[in-house]
Amino acid sequence: MKIRLASTLQSDSIVDGEGIRTVVWTQGCPHNCPFCHNPQTHDFKGGFLEDVDVIKEELRELKGQDGITLSGGDPMVQPLQCLEIAKEAHRLGMNVWCYSGYRFEEIMDNKNMKKLLEEVDVLVDGKFLIEEKSLDIYYRGSKNQRIIDVKKSLEEGKVVEIEKYKGTKIFSQMYKKEKGMFI
Repeated sequence: MKIRLASTLQSDSIVDGEGIRTVVWTQGCPHNCPFCHNPQTHDFKGGFLEDVDVIKEELRELKGQDGITLSGGDPMVQPLQCLEIAKEAHRLGMNVWCYSGYRFEEIMDNKNMKKLLEEVDVLVDGKFLIEEKSLDIYYRGSKNQRIIDVKKSLEEGKVVEIEKYKGTKIFSQMYKKEKGMFI
C-alpha cells in the first residue's frame, strides 16, 4: 500500500504534540486554510509516494521517541494508509497524535476515517482560522481547534477535550526583556 507524503519522517519534534515525537507529514489537504503554515502539503499530486511498509520499518528503527504525529496535509484523506502506520506505532509502544481540519463529528460519519480515529490517542481537530490564531495555546494554531482524548470521547459518545491543554501559555512573558535588551 502506498501513501503520499510531503517529506521524509521528521524525528525529535517537540511542538507537534506532547513529548518527543516523529512526524509523518502526509501530502494532500482539501481544506486549504488561508495562512496555513504548511501550504506546500495541500496539493494532492505533490510530494512523493512511499510504501507504508517502508514507513513502518523506519518507525521500528527510531530511538527515544514518545510517539508519532500524523500531520500534513490532512491524514484523514489517506485514512487506511495512516491506520497501518498508527497500528505499528502502537505495537512499538508509541502514542499517536493526529492533526486534521475535519471535526471529530465529521470523522465519525466517515467509515474509513473512523477506523483511523479509533487508532489515534489524541486528535487535534478543526481548520486553522487566522482570526483565531494564537501563540499562547498548546499544540494548535488557532483557538477553535480542540485537543481531544479520542479513547474517552469514543467511550462517552461525545467529545472530551484534554483539560491540561485548554489553558493558555504565556510565551510573551518568556521573551520580555528589560528595556534596551535584545534576545
